[in-house]
Amino acid sequence: MTQDDKFLRMIQSQKFLDRIPHMGALGVQLVDFAPGQVTIRLPYNQALIGNPDTGVLAGGAISAVLDNVCGSAVVARVVKTEAFATLDLRIDYMRPAEPGRDVFAFAECYKVTRRVAFVRGYAYHDDRAKPIANATATFMFTGKGELPQAKDA
Repeated sequence: MTQDDKFLRMIQSQKFLDRIPHMGALGVQLVDFAPGQVTIRLPYNQALIGNPDTGVLAGGAISAVLDNVCGSAVVARVVKTEAFATLDLRIDYMRPAEPGRDVFAFAECYKVTRRVAFVRGYAYHDDRAKPIANATATFMFTGKGELPQAKDA
């Protein structure tokens, strides 16, 4: 992939995130992009605290970010984006996010079939090997047009 291709695909992924109003409300930002892989950042925000006594972010904010970074990884993987919807999303929380710290989320779309895309992702602070939460997701293509074809990842 050339630098121009990478730049164009990053713009496409940021547009995907920008079209989702609650991602804008959360302040989510695209951090990195590669074919089939996306990293985004959820800035720490006191409005997202789930427990006022500890300052820990609400699990719902982490879930929303993981769902959307997994969807972004699908956009980063297919040649032509068809409409798709989350078919299944499993999130395993490993530990609470640390108060006052941004959360990063990474996802990789590792397989695309005619109708389903398979993705895994992580929410973390500094190291994906020490996740706040792990996610596995499947997305179903719902468009009636040409079926998506995977880009080389």
